[in-house]
Amino acid sequence: MDFDARLRKAIERGTKTRARQDELAQQQELTEEELRQLHSGFRIELSDHIENCLRSLVDHFPGFDFSTVVGDEGWGARIRRDDIDFAAKRPGASLYSRFEMLITPFRPGGTILEVAVKGTVRNREVINRKHFEKLTDVDIDLFRELIDQRALEYAEHYSAAR
Repeated sequence: MDFDARLRKAIERGTKTRARQDELAQQQELTEEELRQLHSGFRIELSDHIENCLRSLVDHFPGFDFSTVVGDEGWGARIRRDDIDFAAKRPGASLYSRFEMLITPFRPGGTILEVAVKGTVRNREVINRKHFEKLTDVDIDLFRELIDQRALEYAEHYSAAR
């Protein structure tokens, strides 16, 4: 067999190998509906965990109002508290403290799970973070631990400012 014939066979083998690899990759890719279901499962589990953590904060810091967040902005929970500072330069100055953790909604074509965290203590932002991972790589225990850490971080900021 001459070189040109062997070259054509090598090219054919390479083309077949690439076609097999593409077919395997296509089989392994999740459809958008499967991704949506995966996101929904994670969202339900993590939003329950968020609610439990924020309810614990409310138990330890009386005066906070707890609310569950379900909708276009995400799923999770929010706590808030409004105080009046009579010792400030401006008597009766309003001081607000807020903390929220949300699982952001699934977006068409989306492949990530994201937790958004915002916290304000006495009118000052102390936390504004987002954490995300590819849906197919999510470690649910890591997300739970992250939620715990953010709640503890906010508790520390709030108790230091009181």
